[in-house]
Amino acid sequence: MKASRALFLSGSFGKGHDTLAEACATALAPYGVQSKIVDCMPMLGGVAAVGDWVFRTLLSSPPMYDAYHFSQLRGDGPLGRFSDRAAVKVMLPRLREEVDAYQPDLVISVFATGASGAVHLKESHPGLATVVFMTDSFAHRIWVHEGTDLFLVTSSLAAASVRRYWPQANVRIVQAPVREEFYRAPSQQQARESLGIPADAKAVLLMSGAWGIGPLDEVAAVLADSGFWVLAVAGTNEGLLGRLRSVAQSRSNLLALGYTDRIPELMAASDVIVTSSGDTCREARVIGRPLCLLDVVPGHGRENLMHELELGDAAVCSATPASVVGVVKLLLEKVELVTPSPADTASTPAWGDAFVEALSAAGVSFT
Repeated sequence: MKASRALFLSGSFGKGHDTLAEACATALAPYGVQSKIVDCMPMLGGVAAVGDWVFRTLLSSPPMYDAYHFSQLRGDGPLGRFSDRAAVKVMLPRLREEVDAYQPDLVISVFATGASGAVHLKESHPGLATVVFMTDSFAHRIWVHEGTDLFLVTSSLAAASVRRYWPQANVRIVQAPVREEFYRAPSQQQARESLGIPADAKAVLLMSGAWGIGPLDEVAAVLADSGFWVLAVAGTNEGLLGRLRSVAQSRSNLLALGYTDRIPELMAASDVIVTSSGDTCREARVIGRPLCLLDVVPGHGRENLMHELELGDAAVCSATPASVVGVVKLLLEKVELVTPSPADTASTPAWGDAFVEALSAAGVSFT
Protein backbone atom coordinates (compact mmCIF):
# COMPACT_ATOMS: atom_id res chain seq x y z
CA MET A 1 0.00 0.00 0.00
CA LYS A 2 1.43 3.36 -1.05
CA ALA A 3 0.87 6.07 1.55
CA SER A 4 0.35 9.72 0.67
CA ARG A 5 -1.38 10.94 3.85
CA ALA A 6 -0.36 10.21 7.44
CA LEU A 7 -2.38 11.03 10.52
CA PHE A 8 -0.49 11.21 13.82
CA LEU A 9 -2.40 10.69 17.07
CA SER A 10 -0.67 12.62 19.82
CA GLY A 11 -1.61 13.72 23.33
CA SER A 12 -1.09 16.98 25.22
CA PHE A 13 0.58 15.44 28.27
CA GLY A 14 3.92 17.26 28.20
CA LYS A 15 5.71 17.98 24.90
CA GLY A 16 7.30 14.61 24.12
CA HIS A 17 4.44 13.16 22.08
CA ASP A 18 4.22 16.14 19.74
CA THR A 19 8.01 16.26 19.35
CA LEU A 20 8.04 12.63 18.25
CA ALA A 21 5.15 13.14 15.83
CA GLU A 22 6.82 16.21 14.32
CA ALA A 23 10.07 14.30 13.78
CA CYS A 24 8.22 11.49 12.02
CA ALA A 25 6.29 13.91 9.83
CA THR A 26 9.57 15.57 8.85
CA ALA A 27 11.01 12.18 7.88
CA LEU A 28 8.01 11.45 5.63
CA ALA A 29 7.92 14.84 3.94
CA PRO A 30 10.67 14.10 1.35
CA TYR A 31 8.51 11.23 0.09
CA GLY A 32 5.64 13.57 -0.68
CA VAL A 33 3.59 12.42 2.29
CA GLN A 34 1.20 14.97 3.78
CA SER A 35 1.03 14.71 7.56
CA LYS A 36 -1.42 15.95 10.13
CA ILE A 37 -0.93 15.81 13.91
CA VAL A 38 -4.03 15.76 16.11
CA ASP A 39 -4.35 15.89 19.87
CA CYS A 40 -6.41 13.01 21.27
CA MET A 41 -7.28 14.89 24.44
CA PRO A 42 -9.98 17.18 22.94
CA MET A 43 -11.55 14.08 21.37
CA LEU A 44 -12.15 12.78 24.89
CA GLY A 45 -14.45 15.68 25.77
CA GLY A 46 -15.20 15.88 29.49
CA VAL A 47 -13.32 12.64 30.03
CA ALA A 48 -10.12 14.53 29.15
CA ALA A 49 -10.54 16.98 32.02
CA VAL A 50 -11.22 14.15 34.44
CA GLY A 51 -8.27 12.19 33.08
CA ASP A 52 -5.95 15.17 33.35
CA TRP A 53 -7.03 15.79 36.94
CA VAL A 54 -6.60 12.12 37.85
CA PHE A 55 -3.18 11.98 36.18
CA ARG A 56 -1.89 15.09 37.94
CA THR A 57 -3.34 13.95 41.27
CA LEU A 58 -1.69 10.56 40.96
CA LEU A 59 1.57 12.17 39.85
CA SER A 60 1.61 14.26 43.01
CA SER A 61 1.34 11.06 45.06
CA PRO A 62 4.00 8.65 43.76
CA PRO A 63 2.80 5.64 45.80
CA MET A 64 -0.69 5.97 44.30
CA TYR A 65 0.68 6.46 40.78
CA ASP A 66 2.95 3.44 41.13
CA ALA A 67 0.07 1.35 42.39
CA TYR A 68 -2.12 2.33 39.45
CA HIS A 69 0.61 2.01 36.84
CA PHE A 70 2.03 -1.33 37.88
CA SER A 71 -1.20 -3.05 38.92
CA GLN A 72 -3.73 -1.57 36.47
CA LEU A 73 -1.84 -0.39 33.37
CA ARG A 74 1.19 -2.65 33.22
CA GLY A 75 -0.63 -5.38 35.13
CA ASP A 76 -3.72 -5.22 32.89
CA GLY A 77 -5.99 -4.74 35.89
CA PRO A 78 -9.76 -4.21 35.76
CA LEU A 79 -9.57 -0.48 36.53
CA GLY A 80 -7.03 0.04 33.76
CA ARG A 81 -9.20 -1.88 31.27
CA PHE A 82 -12.28 0.11 32.31
CA SER A 83 -10.43 3.43 31.86
CA ASP A 84 -9.26 2.37 28.40
CA ARG A 85 -12.74 1.28 27.28
CA ALA A 86 -14.33 4.47 28.61
CA ALA A 87 -11.81 6.66 26.79
CA VAL A 88 -12.20 4.80 23.49
CA LYS A 89 -15.99 4.91 23.69
CA VAL A 90 -15.92 8.71 23.87
CA MET A 91 -13.02 9.27 21.47
CA LEU A 92 -13.87 6.86 18.65
CA PRO A 93 -16.78 8.79 17.01
CA ARG A 94 -14.63 11.95 16.85
CA LEU A 95 -11.64 9.98 15.60
CA ARG A 96 -13.74 8.43 12.84
CA GLU A 97 -14.89 11.90 11.81
CA GLU A 98 -11.27 13.02 11.63
CA VAL A 99 -10.30 10.02 9.52
CA ASP A 100 -13.31 10.41 7.20
CA ALA A 101 -12.45 14.07 6.64
CA TYR A 102 -8.68 13.67 6.18
CA GLN A 103 -8.66 10.26 4.45
CA PRO A 104 -5.22 9.07 5.64
CA ASP A 105 -3.56 5.91 4.36
CA LEU A 106 -1.50 5.60 7.52
CA VAL A 107 -2.30 6.30 11.18
CA ILE A 108 0.63 6.50 13.59
CA SER A 109 -0.15 6.64 17.30
CA VAL A 110 2.51 8.19 19.53
CA PHE A 111 0.11 8.35 22.49
CA ALA A 112 -1.28 5.29 24.25
CA THR A 113 -4.93 6.34 24.10
CA GLY A 114 -4.49 6.98 20.38
CA ALA A 115 -3.25 3.43 19.97
CA SER A 116 -6.44 2.16 21.62
CA GLY A 117 -8.67 4.15 19.31
CA ALA A 118 -6.76 3.54 16.08
CA VAL A 119 -7.10 -0.23 16.16
CA HIS A 120 -10.90 0.13 16.02
CA LEU A 121 -10.67 2.09 12.77
CA LYS A 122 -9.96 -1.17 10.95
CA GLU A 123 -13.64 -2.06 11.15
CA SER A 124 -14.67 0.78 8.82
CA HIS A 125 -11.33 1.33 7.03
CA PRO A 126 -9.87 -2.14 6.39
CA GLY A 127 -7.13 -0.80 4.09
CA LEU A 128 -5.79 1.60 6.70
CA ALA A 129 -2.29 0.87 8.06
CA THR A 130 -2.02 1.43 11.83
CA VAL A 131 1.32 1.91 13.56
CA VAL A 132 2.25 2.54 17.18
CA PHE A 133 5.51 4.39 17.91
CA MET A 134 6.48 4.20 21.59
CA THR A 135 9.69 5.69 23.02
CA ASP A 136 9.04 4.59 26.62
CA SER A 137 11.31 1.78 27.75
CA PHE A 138 8.44 -0.55 28.71
CA ALA A 139 4.92 -0.86 27.30
CA HIS A 140 1.82 -1.00 29.44
CA ARG A 141 -1.39 -2.67 28.29
CA ILE A 142 -3.04 0.37 26.69
CA TRP A 143 -0.21 0.62 24.16
CA VAL A 144 -0.79 -2.88 22.81
CA HIS A 145 -3.88 -4.05 20.94
CA GLU A 146 -4.22 -6.99 18.59
CA GLY A 147 -4.82 -5.81 15.05
CA THR A 148 -2.18 -3.07 15.09
CA ASP A 149 -0.04 -3.55 11.99
CA LEU A 150 3.30 -2.49 13.45
CA PHE A 151 4.90 -1.45 16.72
CA LEU A 152 7.99 0.74 16.60
CA VAL A 153 10.06 0.78 19.78
CA THR A 154 13.58 1.91 20.68
CA SER A 155 15.06 -1.09 22.51
CA SER A 156 14.90 -4.85 22.81
CA LEU A 157 13.49 -4.33 26.30
CA ALA A 158 10.55 -2.38 24.89
CA ALA A 159 10.03 -4.97 22.16
CA ALA A 160 9.80 -7.73 24.76
CA SER A 161 7.27 -5.70 26.75
CA VAL A 162 5.00 -5.38 23.70
CA ARG A 163 5.15 -9.13 23.05
CA ARG A 164 4.22 -9.75 26.68
CA TYR A 165 0.66 -8.73 25.77
CA TRP A 166 0.65 -9.96 22.18
CA PRO A 167 3.33 -12.56 21.40
CA GLN A 168 2.61 -12.39 17.66
CA ALA A 169 2.99 -8.59 17.47
CA ASN A 170 4.95 -7.19 14.53
CA VAL A 171 7.67 -5.19 16.32
CA ARG A 172 10.65 -3.28 14.90
CA ILE A 173 13.40 -1.50 16.83
CA VAL A 174 14.39 1.94 15.56
CA GLN A 175 16.46 4.77 16.94
CA ALA A 176 14.51 7.48 18.73
CA PRO A 177 14.72 10.88 17.05
CA VAL A 178 16.65 13.82 18.45
CA ARG A 179 15.88 17.26 17.07
CA GLU A 180 18.35 18.62 14.55
CA GLU A 181 19.24 21.67 16.65
CA PHE A 182 21.00 19.50 19.22
CA TYR A 183 23.51 18.41 16.58
CA ARG A 184 24.16 22.08 15.79
CA ALA A 185 24.63 23.22 19.39
CA PRO A 186 27.46 25.69 20.08
CA SER A 187 30.68 24.75 21.82
CA GLN A 188 30.80 25.08 25.59
CA GLN A 189 32.93 28.20 25.29
CA GLN A 190 30.51 29.85 22.88
CA ALA A 191 27.50 28.92 25.00
CA ARG A 192 29.08 30.24 28.19
CA GLU A 193 30.07 33.52 26.57
CA SER A 194 26.48 33.96 25.40
CA LEU A 195 25.05 33.20 28.85
CA GLY A 196 27.68 35.08 30.89
CA ILE A 197 29.05 32.00 32.65
CA PRO A 198 32.76 32.04 33.60
CA ALA A 199 34.89 29.68 31.54
CA ASP A 200 36.28 27.94 34.64
CA ALA A 201 32.94 27.53 36.44
CA LYS A 202 31.24 24.22 37.10
CA ALA A 203 27.78 24.59 35.62
CA VAL A 204 24.67 22.48 36.13
CA LEU A 205 21.56 22.49 33.95
CA LEU A 206 18.53 21.71 36.13
CA MET A 207 15.21 20.76 34.54
CA SER A 208 12.45 18.17 34.83
CA GLY A 209 10.28 17.93 31.74
CA ALA A 210 7.81 20.46 30.42
CA TRP A 211 5.86 20.36 33.69
CA GLY A 212 8.87 21.10 35.92
CA ILE A 213 8.21 18.18 38.27
CA GLY A 214 9.91 18.11 41.66
CA PRO A 215 11.35 20.64 44.15
CA LEU A 216 13.61 22.30 41.59
CA ASP A 217 13.65 25.64 43.43
CA GLU A 218 15.04 24.04 46.59
CA VAL A 219 17.59 22.05 44.61
CA ALA A 220 18.64 25.12 42.61
CA ALA A 221 19.26 27.14 45.77
CA VAL A 222 21.50 24.52 47.35
CA LEU A 223 23.42 23.86 44.12
CA ALA A 224 24.10 27.60 43.77
CA ASP A 225 25.11 27.90 47.43
CA SER A 226 27.49 24.97 46.87
CA GLY A 227 29.40 27.02 44.28
CA PHE A 228 27.87 25.77 41.03
CA TRP A 229 26.51 27.96 38.30
CA VAL A 230 22.91 26.80 37.93
CA LEU A 231 20.75 27.05 34.81
CA ALA A 232 17.27 26.21 36.09
CA VAL A 233 14.41 25.65 33.62
CA ALA A 234 10.84 25.60 34.90
CA GLY A 235 9.22 24.56 31.62
CA THR A 236 5.53 25.51 31.53
CA ASN A 237 5.27 25.49 35.34
CA GLU A 238 4.61 29.16 36.09
CA GLY A 239 4.49 28.63 39.85
CA LEU A 240 7.92 27.01 39.78
CA LEU A 241 9.28 29.80 37.58
CA GLY A 242 8.18 32.37 40.14
CA ARG A 243 9.89 30.47 42.94
CA LEU A 244 13.07 30.05 40.90
CA ARG A 245 13.18 33.77 40.12
CA SER A 246 12.75 34.53 43.81
CA VAL A 247 15.65 32.23 44.66
CA ALA A 248 17.78 33.76 41.89
CA GLN A 249 17.36 37.32 43.20
CA SER A 250 20.01 36.78 45.88
CA ARG A 251 22.25 34.48 43.82
CA SER A 252 24.15 35.85 40.85
CA ASN A 253 25.17 32.33 39.81
CA LEU A 254 21.59 31.15 39.24
CA LEU A 255 19.71 31.76 35.99
CA ALA A 256 15.97 31.03 36.07
CA LEU A 257 14.12 30.38 32.81
CA GLY A 258 10.64 29.29 31.79
CA TYR A 259 9.77 27.29 28.70
CA THR A 260 12.58 27.99 26.22
CA ASP A 261 13.98 26.91 22.87
CA ARG A 262 17.54 27.50 24.15
CA ILE A 263 17.95 24.01 25.62
CA PRO A 264 20.77 23.02 23.20
CA GLU A 265 22.71 26.11 24.24
CA LEU A 266 22.03 25.51 27.94
CA MET A 267 23.16 21.89 27.64
CA ALA A 268 26.30 22.93 25.81
CA ALA A 269 27.17 25.42 28.57
CA SER A 270 26.76 22.86 31.35
CA ASP A 271 29.06 20.22 32.80
CA VAL A 272 26.27 18.03 34.22
CA ILE A 273 22.57 17.83 33.41
CA VAL A 274 20.13 17.14 36.23
CA THR A 275 16.79 16.00 34.80
CA SER A 276 14.01 13.48 34.98
CA SER A 277 13.95 10.60 32.49
CA GLY A 278 12.59 11.43 29.05
CA ASP A 279 13.54 13.09 25.76
CA THR A 280 16.07 15.28 27.57
CA CYS A 281 18.27 12.25 28.17
CA ARG A 282 18.67 11.50 24.48
CA GLU A 283 19.39 15.15 23.79
CA ALA A 284 22.00 15.29 26.54
CA ARG A 285 23.76 12.26 25.08
CA VAL A 286 24.02 14.04 21.72
CA ILE A 287 25.57 17.07 23.42
CA GLY A 288 27.88 14.78 25.40
CA ARG A 289 27.03 15.56 29.03
CA PRO A 290 26.60 13.13 31.95
CA LEU A 291 23.15 12.78 33.48
CA CYS A 292 22.06 13.06 37.09
CA LEU A 293 18.58 11.51 36.95
CA LEU A 294 15.92 12.78 39.32
CA ASP A 295 13.69 9.98 40.58
CA VAL A 296 10.57 12.15 40.50
CA VAL A 297 8.31 10.55 37.87
CA PRO A 298 6.65 7.38 39.19
CA GLY A 299 5.33 4.50 37.11
CA HIS A 300 6.68 4.66 33.57
CA GLY A 301 9.19 7.28 34.73
CA ARG A 302 10.88 4.72 36.97
CA GLU A 303 11.06 2.24 34.09
CA ASN A 304 12.58 4.85 31.80
CA LEU A 305 15.05 5.90 34.48
CA MET A 306 16.36 2.37 34.94
CA HIS A 307 16.85 2.02 31.20
CA GLU A 308 18.82 5.29 31.11
CA LEU A 309 21.09 3.96 33.84
CA GLU A 310 21.63 0.83 31.77
CA LEU A 311 22.71 2.98 28.81
CA GLY A 312 25.49 4.53 30.91
CA ASP A 313 26.89 8.03 31.50
CA ALA A 314 24.18 8.52 34.11
CA ALA A 315 23.59 8.32 37.84
CA VAL A 316 20.39 8.49 39.87
CA CYS A 317 19.51 10.77 42.77
CA SER A 318 16.60 11.38 45.09
CA ALA A 319 14.64 14.59 44.73
CA THR A 320 16.39 16.23 47.66
CA PRO A 321 19.05 18.96 47.54
CA ALA A 322 21.58 16.87 49.45
CA SER A 323 21.22 13.89 47.12
CA VAL A 324 21.45 16.02 43.97
CA VAL A 325 24.53 17.91 45.14
CA GLY A 326 26.22 14.69 46.22
CA VAL A 327 25.60 12.91 42.92
CA VAL A 328 26.60 15.96 40.83
CA LYS A 329 29.93 16.11 42.69
CA LEU A 330 30.37 12.38 42.15
CA LEU A 331 29.81 12.74 38.42
CA LEU A 332 32.31 15.58 38.20
CA GLU A 333 34.88 13.51 40.03
CA LYS A 334 34.39 10.28 38.10
CA VAL A 335 33.43 11.41 34.61
CA GLU A 336 36.10 12.83 32.34
CA LEU A 337 34.35 15.81 30.85
CA VAL A 338 35.05 16.64 27.23
CA THR A 339 33.87 19.86 25.66
CA PRO A 340 34.42 19.81 21.90
CA SER A 341 31.69 21.11 19.68
CA PRO A 342 29.02 18.40 19.26
CA ALA A 343 29.71 18.58 15.53
CA ASP A 344 33.08 16.99 16.25
CA THR A 345 31.57 14.03 18.07
CA ALA A 346 28.20 13.41 16.41
CA SER A 347 26.45 13.82 13.12
CA THR A 348 22.76 13.81 12.31
CA PRO A 349 21.68 10.16 12.40
CA ALA A 350 19.85 8.66 9.47
CA TRP A 351 17.11 7.58 11.83
CA GLY A 352 14.50 8.97 9.46
CA ASP A 353 15.59 6.53 6.78
CA ALA A 354 15.37 3.68 9.28
CA PHE A 355 11.92 4.90 10.33
CA VAL A 356 10.66 4.89 6.74
CA GLU A 357 12.21 1.49 6.10
CA ALA A 358 10.62 0.07 9.24
CA LEU A 359 7.18 1.16 8.05
CA SER A 360 7.52 -1.30 5.18
CA ALA A 361 6.94 -4.02 7.79
CA ALA A 362 3.37 -2.72 7.95
CA GLY A 363 3.02 -3.01 4.18
CA VAL A 364 3.51 0.71 3.66
CA SER A 365 5.56 2.11 0.78
CA PHE A 366 6.27 5.68 -0.34
CA THR A 367 7.59 5.29 -3.87
